[in-house]
Amino acid sequence: MIERWLHKHQLSLLFILILFILGGLLSAFRLPVLLFPNIQFPRILVLVDSGDRPVDRMVVEVTQVLEQALRSVPGIQAIRSTSSRGSAELSVNFDWSQNMSIALLQVQSAINQVLPNLPAGTSFDARRMDPTKFPILGLTLTSKSKDLVFLRDFAFYQLRPLLANIPGVAYIEVLGGQNAEFHVVVDTAKLRAQNIALDDVIKVLTANNVVTAIGQIEDNYKTYLVLSDTRFQNIEDIKHVILASSQNGIVELEDVAKVVSKTVPQRIRVTGNGQDAVLLNVLQQAGANTISISKEVEKRLINFKEQLPKDIQIKTYYDQSKLIIASIKSVGEAIVVGAFLAAGVLILFLRNLRMILIVSMILPCVLITTVLFLDMFKMSFNIMTLGGMAAAAGLIIDDGVVMLEHIMRRLSEKKKDKPIQDSVIKASMQMLQPLAGSSIATIIIFLPLAFLEGVVGGFFKAVAITMASSLIISFFFVFLVVPLLGKMLLKQPDAEHLEAVGPKLRYMYQHYRTFMEVLLSNVLWPILSVILIVIIGYVSFDQVGSGFMPKMDEGGFILDYTAPPGTSLTETDRLLQQVEKIIMSIPEVDSYSRRTGLQLGGGLTESNTGDFFIHLKALPRRNIQLIMTELRNRISTNVIGLKIETAQLMEDLIGDLTAVPQPIEIKIFGENQTTLQYTAEQIFKILSSISGVVEIKNGIVISGDAIIIKLDPVKVALLNLEAESITNQIRTQLMGTLVRDIQIEEKLIGIRVWSHKSLRERRQELNELFLRSIDGRYISLKNVADISVQQGQAQMTRENLKSMIAVTARIEGRDLGSTMDDIQKSMQQLKLPLGVSLQYGGLYQEQQKSFYQMTIVFISAVLLVIVLLLFMYENIFMVFSIILTALLSLSGVFLGLWLTGTELNISSMLGMTMIIGIVTEIAIFYFSELNGHTQHTVENVIVSGIMRMRPILMTSIITILTLLPLALGLGTGSAMQQPLAIAIIFGLLSAVPFVLLLMPALYSIFMRFRHNFPLGRG
Repeated sequence: MIERWLHKHQLSLLFILILFILGGLLSAFRLPVLLFPNIQFPRILVLVDSGDRPVDRMVVEVTQVLEQALRSVPGIQAIRSTSSRGSAELSVNFDWSQNMSIALLQVQSAINQVLPNLPAGTSFDARRMDPTKFPILGLTLTSKSKDLVFLRDFAFYQLRPLLANIPGVAYIEVLGGQNAEFHVVVDTAKLRAQNIALDDVIKVLTANNVVTAIGQIEDNYKTYLVLSDTRFQNIEDIKHVILASSQNGIVELEDVAKVVSKTVPQRIRVTGNGQDAVLLNVLQQAGANTISISKEVEKRLINFKEQLPKDIQIKTYYDQSKLIIASIKSVGEAIVVGAFLAAGVLILFLRNLRMILIVSMILPCVLITTVLFLDMFKMSFNIMTLGGMAAAAGLIIDDGVVMLEHIMRRLSEKKKDKPIQDSVIKASMQMLQPLAGSSIATIIIFLPLAFLEGVVGGFFKAVAITMASSLIISFFFVFLVVPLLGKMLLKQPDAEHLEAVGPKLRYMYQHYRTFMEVLLSNVLWPILSVILIVIIGYVSFDQVGSGFMPKMDEGGFILDYTAPPGTSLTETDRLLQQVEKIIMSIPEVDSYSRRTGLQLGGGLTESNTGDFFIHLKALPRRNIQLIMTELRNRISTNVIGLKIETAQLMEDLIGDLTAVPQPIEIKIFGENQTTLQYTAEQIFKILSSISGVVEIKNGIVISGDAIIIKLDPVKVALLNLEAESITNQIRTQLMGTLVRDIQIEEKLIGIRVWSHKSLRERRQELNELFLRSIDGRYISLKNVADISVQQGQAQMTRENLKSMIAVTARIEGRDLGSTMDDIQKSMQQLKLPLGVSLQYGGLYQEQQKSFYQMTIVFISAVLLVIVLLLFMYENIFMVFSIILTALLSLSGVFLGLWLTGTELNISSMLGMTMIIGIVTEIAIFYFSELNGHTQHTVENVIVSGIMRMRPILMTSIITILTLLPLALGLGTGSAMQQPLAIAIIFGLLSAVPFVLLLMPALYSIFMRFRHNFPLGRG
């Protein structure tokens, strides 16, 4: 019935498939191009500002209140808070299934409900953490003649509007540079002489710089709005503001103060390749095309070049699209190289151009149609989806080869008077069940991956969906297209030529028969073989290191640095100039940018911290890990006091998004801060003695020292002062007070009133700060206050309402699993104080969660394959033989990982899971041949192996060769799929002899125990 239907509708079926191909081609032009899949990270960051209250008060009055309020939000899994003087940061982690848009609203609502109960002036900012918060493109603006005010204005008012309306751009962030400001530097002696208070200067400047509607007038049929405009137009207007008038004349501002054009006081510094610079960060919208944005930015900058001042240089310090293009190119080359290698195998085995043409048409058609499915699932071109296509290429070709080989064998057997079209269709119908079974066996192993959560789920679901889609499409193309093309192109002489056994194949068949007769003659040989394979697998598994995500050379990395607590911006800059010299001396460095008091994502930090982004030259060059190690060692040796961390950008980004940036994190819980800090120091010493553990931090973060001004209430009252007035006067003299601004064209330039620089350069000068009492007297600050220095306070971290300190470190030259084993053994010597407990977090915790999930996926895949095989054969001995063979093939996987020095990580575990399906697929083709015999005798077992030897060898070699470019890690993007490819290749290398030799022997043993398997050759 199916044969007649297929024959009747062959043209309509081909047309439908052509429509799918055309749909795939159209989707290829509209599909977003990204580096990684668009993952919705379930984390919300809450930043709280509450003045300058001490850390312990901050925890009690603000942090704990917010933690309790947030616990009521549905879906929250964990809350981690870090409190410092006057500020707090709360990291709120949700379940991965949570709708984060709704979660953000719920978090904001929960905080707003308790906000009235928090100290006055407390404010917060809640934001979702997702990849769009980080730049995809970074530009540096430098100039040898223009000042930083001009550079920032040029970037903000000309380049930002130029680039902001590019489709897909979410925001253009301008970092660094300086903003213009007018400074009114008062002369305290002259103020006293004129009996003018500092507050009077502020009030007069504020009152004389306004525009206000004061009424309306109707005249001559028109209504006029009456405005009172006393705004300043320039610096001269500020100088001539009248502060006071009397019979002796008027007092203008310039009589008691110096008015100058300056810049906003800075606590940050930004450089590019050693020069002060302004940075433009381009942030993209979710799902936007990174490559098209980058190209459009480049195009607009080229067109803008004529308007660009000659002494301004614009350079790119980071371009994610280059990494994406390099990754796409390398993965694409892997597919092409693999396809050519597979074509070589086809030529070697098939020796027929028409057959090779049929098989060769299947691969591009299936991959193009897969793009249509990616579009339907709202996915993108990225390293994971393209890697999935590359990994599926061999399996796609395999399906076509198996179908074509079977058709040719049946054609060689057909009678001369029978039409070739009937034989082709009949042969394809014979392969329907085994082809469907083998395809389902490979596809169903991806079903459990749909339940993966976390970073692993986000990344490898994309691989699973891509490969499953490719294999489903491949089945229909092979079942429908190969027979229809075979009817048109294949000839019986081709089949007879193909099936003619040459001397090499005859030699192989003879040796196979001899070996199988020996293997089947004694049950001891298969059993000993199984034991030996298990031993090899166990030893190999024990030698394989474990990791988390595959490591990829991104061509650039982040260097985070921290100077000692309280280090000034000037001193931090001096240390970093030494670092810049070291960076420039490394030959592989192409360019770099530096932020001090800032982060790459734009977040503000203390003036003693910041980061570099270091861009390396294109390959070939040294491995990025070697360069990072050299840089770390040289900085640690030559720049004393500076603590650094190095990480590639994607690693750093994922760490920020998940709040687990370090591989090693030992969390210490307890109530007493002194005890926690002592325990942290002990753990720091233990980690320092373990090989491969670098960049160790004890988790104790001390803020800079503070100067405490303690007012004496009695003296304040006796001298007719007020505490609030004293605070305001001190603030104005030290920080300055902004009094509105002046609009010059499209810019708003602030006016800052403050004291002379000499009064705020030294601690001792604080004693002499003048204060004006209500009755007009002037008093020095030392007369009403005690001034002392308070050492910096340690930040207080809490997790799930418990006090905690986290000791963190990174790993160099070792795998995560063995390093953590050594750490856990060394930690056994630590005697924890009463009430203190430990917990391992960081990437190790994520690894353990992911390994647990992947183990469940693996077991589920095996169980699903068993169910499929039972439905196909209803023979427990066949099923057990296939499953045991598939599991034994894992020994080859572990041996391959060990020999290649590859870690057991999420990618290689996915390869292990796929091996179960691939081995099952090969085994199904073997048993489809065996089931063609009425009796399963020894002779039939051997003949089935001989008949299936060529297609099994062909398909296995093709799969291995198509994966070889990925396994060799050729190019940038292939590194993510390298462990998967290695696992499949070595699994297949062991699976082929196991399926052809060991599986038939195991099946014969099981049948003998059933007492119905003849001992003779039948």
